[in-house]
Amino acid sequence: MKKLFCVFLLLVSLTVIASAQTGNVPAPKDVLGFTPGDDKKLASWNQVVTYFQKLDAASDRVKFEEIGKSTMGNPFVYATISTPANLKNLEKYKQINAKLADPRLIKSNEKFAQDLIKQGKTIVLITCGVHSDEVGSYLSSMLIADKLATATDAETLKILDQTIILLVPSLNPDGVDIIKNWYDKTLGTKFEGTEPPELYHKYVGHDDNRDWYAFTQVETQLTVDKIHNVWHPQIVHDIHQQGANGSRLFVPPYLPPVEPNVPKELIEGFTELGNFIANDLRGKGFSGITTASTYDAWTPARAYSHYHGGVRILSETASARLATPVNIKYEDLQSRLGYDVRKETANFSPVWKGGEWHLRDITNYMTTAAFSLLKHASDNREKWLSRFYAIGKEAVRPRKDGELFAYILPMPQSEEQSLKRTSLLRILNRSGVELGFVNPANIKITEFQKYLKSIISPLTPKKDWDRLAVVIPANQPYGNFVKAMLEKQEYPNLRDANGDPIQPYDVTAHTLPLLFGVEAIPIYQSFNINYATPKSSIEISKTNPKGEKFAIYRSHIPSMDEGWTRWIFEKTNFWQVQPKAGMIQNQEIVNGNLSSKYKSIIFPDQSPNQILNGFPKGAMPDEYTGGVGKEGVANLKKFVEAGGTLVFFNRASNFAIEQFDLPVKDVTRGLARKDFFIPGSILRTELDTTHPITKGMPEKSIAWFEYSPAFEITDTAKAKIIARYPTNPKDILLSGYALGAERIAGKAALVEFTIGKGKIILFGFRPQYRGQSLATFPLLFNAIGN
Repeated sequence: MKKLFCVFLLLVSLTVIASAQTGNVPAPKDVLGFTPGDDKKLASWNQVVTYFQKLDAASDRVKFEEIGKSTMGNPFVYATISTPANLKNLEKYKQINAKLADPRLIKSNEKFAQDLIKQGKTIVLITCGVHSDEVGSYLSSMLIADKLATATDAETLKILDQTIILLVPSLNPDGVDIIKNWYDKTLGTKFEGTEPPELYHKYVGHDDNRDWYAFTQVETQLTVDKIHNVWHPQIVHDIHQQGANGSRLFVPPYLPPVEPNVPKELIEGFTELGNFIANDLRGKGFSGITTASTYDAWTPARAYSHYHGGVRILSETASARLATPVNIKYEDLQSRLGYDVRKETANFSPVWKGGEWHLRDITNYMTTAAFSLLKHASDNREKWLSRFYAIGKEAVRPRKDGELFAYILPMPQSEEQSLKRTSLLRILNRSGVELGFVNPANIKITEFQKYLKSIISPLTPKKDWDRLAVVIPANQPYGNFVKAMLEKQEYPNLRDANGDPIQPYDVTAHTLPLLFGVEAIPIYQSFNINYATPKSSIEISKTNPKGEKFAIYRSHIPSMDEGWTRWIFEKTNFWQVQPKAGMIQNQEIVNGNLSSKYKSIIFPDQSPNQILNGFPKGAMPDEYTGGVGKEGVANLKKFVEAGGTLVFFNRASNFAIEQFDLPVKDVTRGLARKDFFIPGSILRTELDTTHPITKGMPEKSIAWFEYSPAFEITDTAKAKIIARYPTNPKDILLSGYALGAERIAGKAALVEFTIGKGKIILFGFRPQYRGQSLATFPLLFNAIGN
C-alpha cells in the first residue's frame, strides 16, 4: 500500500512539474493560423519547420534538428521527444540499443543484457508524409508533437518516461509544397482536390516508399544513415492514407506472404501491436477498422526495420480529396482483399455506415492510433527490448555446417563488373552489413574454386579491391538483410476463391545480384576468413557525360517510370556513353521539327491511352489536358523517317505497335490472369551479342517483367530481335513468380524496327527498373547511342 502511495505521489509531482513547464508552448494554430485537420487548410513546409523550431525553443521535452537537405534543397528534419531527463542522456540510450542490437558487443552476457533491458527505453520512430498527397500524415505530426509536449495526464507522462520518440514530420519535404501549391491554386475551382500534374517527389513519386533497400534517394539515405542506423528503433510507425471508399483504418497483422527472412519475433510483435491498436480504437468508438487485409509484408522495399530488429507498423487511413471533405454513400463502399466492407468479422469491425469524411476524421484516426501504439510501447518496454535482444542474439550465433555460412562475391572480370559489384557493396555497407575482402587463393571452398576455374580471362584490375573476393558472413546483426537481398525469391502461388492468383501488394522479386549482374555464391560450410585490407577505399569513379542529346517524354499524367528514367541520367553516372537528357512534352511533339533538336526520344513505361490522349477535357485545367494526339504521332513518324530513334519501355511499346503499325504483336494481350500472371519478377533473357545494342553484354541477361508485353514478329524482314526469352519455360523465371511462362517462351523481349532512316526500339520490360537493374542499363545507353 505504501509503495502504491509513493507511485501516486511521484505521478502527482511529475504532473505539477510538467504543468509548470508547458504553459508557454505554442499550439500548431499559433504558428499556422489554423489547426491541422481543418477543412481546406494545408501547411507549407516552411510553416511545419517553423512550428517545430518554436516547439523546440519552448519545450524541454522536444529536441528538433535538421540532418540534411532534401532532393530539392529543403530542410530534412526530425524531432526527438521524451522527458527532459531522457533527452539529457540520449547518448546513453543510443549505446544501450546498439549493444542489444549486436550482442557481440557484450559477449552475449545474459546478466549484462538484462541490466541493459531494465535501463533502456523503447525507441519508437514515427514517419509521416512519405506520400505527399496523403496530407493527413504530415499534419498529424504536429498534433502528435503538440500533445507530447503539453499533456500532463499520467498516460502521456508514462509514454514520455518509458519511450524515446523520433518523429519525422515528412519523409518527402519537397512534396509538401508541391501538393499545397497545387491545392491552393485549384481551391474553389472544379479541380479542387485533384492530384497535381507532376510527381510529388521530383524523381520517383509514390516509389519513394519503395526505396528502403536500394537507398537511391537522398531522403531514404538521410533517414537510414542518421536515424535508423543511429537509434535502431524497436518500433517504426509509418503513417499513410489509402483510398476513400474502403475501410477507415488498416493496421497489421499483414496478409500473407511475409518475406521469409523476417524474424518470427517481429511477426509476433507486429501482430500483437497491430491488434492492440485496432481493439483500442474500437473501444474508443472508431469504426471501419481492419487488420490482416489488403497489405502484405513481402518486399523489403517498404520495410527496412524488418531486417534491423524493429517492427514496421503500417497504418492506412481512408482519404478525402486532399484537404477537401467527401460524402461517401454506404452503397458506394468497396470491399478489399481480406474483408467485406458491409460485414462485421474478426478482422473488420465495426462496420462504417458511410457519410461525410473530413480531414479532421483522418487526423483523429491517425493521432489516436499513434498514441495507442505509444501506450503499448511504454507499457511493454521490457518486452520490446527483450524481443529486440533475442533477434540480435539469433542473428550473431555461430552457424553450423549445412546452414548458410556466408556469401562470396567473386573478383570482377571487367571494369563494368567492378562498378556493379561496388554498387552492390555500397548498398550492403549503408545497411550496416559487415563484409570483408579476401585473397581468393585463401578460400578453400569447392563451390568457389569451381567458379574460379570457369573464368576464362581474368581481369587485370586497376583497383586494389578488384583483385580480392568479398566475403559476407551470415552470422552478423543484419544477416537476414543479406540473405533477403542476395538469394532468389520464390513467391508462393496464392489463389483467390475464383482460382485467380492474388496480386502482391508490390512486386515479387528483389534479388540484387540478378538485378545488378553480379555473381553471389552461397556457402554452406564454415571456413576461416582471413580478411585483407585494400589499399584504396570503395568508391564509384565519376566520368563526364557525353553523347548526342536526347529527350525523355513527360506526360501531364505523372509517370514514376519517367521520373526514374530522369534520375538515371541526372543523378547517376555509370558509363561514359551516358549523354545529357532533355525533357519533351506533348506540345513540343505536336509542334514538330523534332529532328533539329534530338537524336533519340525515350517513352518510359506508361499506358498507350495516357500517351495518346492524356487527361480528358474537363478533368484538369485545359493546359494539362490531351496527349500527343494524332498530330504528334505524325510528327514522331517524320522524326524516325528522318533518322531519329524512338525508344519505348514496357507498356509504352504497345503505343508504338498501335500508332506506327509495326509488324509485331504482344502475345500477352487479352490473357486471363489465371492463365498468365507475372507481377514484378526477374526473368532470363538470351541476347544477340552481334547487335550494337548488346555491346559489352553477356549472352544471357535479365528482364524486369511487370505486367509487360512479349513480342511475336509478324514480318521478320522488318525487325531484328535483340533479346528473347528461353524456349524452355522452366528456364524463364529467375526470381519471383511467373504463371504461364510457357506463353512467352521463345518470344522476343527487345526488338528493333527500321523505319526510313531511323529506328524504333521496343523494350518489353523496364531496363532501368527503380534505378536497380544495372544489369540492363547498358542496353538502354546503347539504344539511345546506337
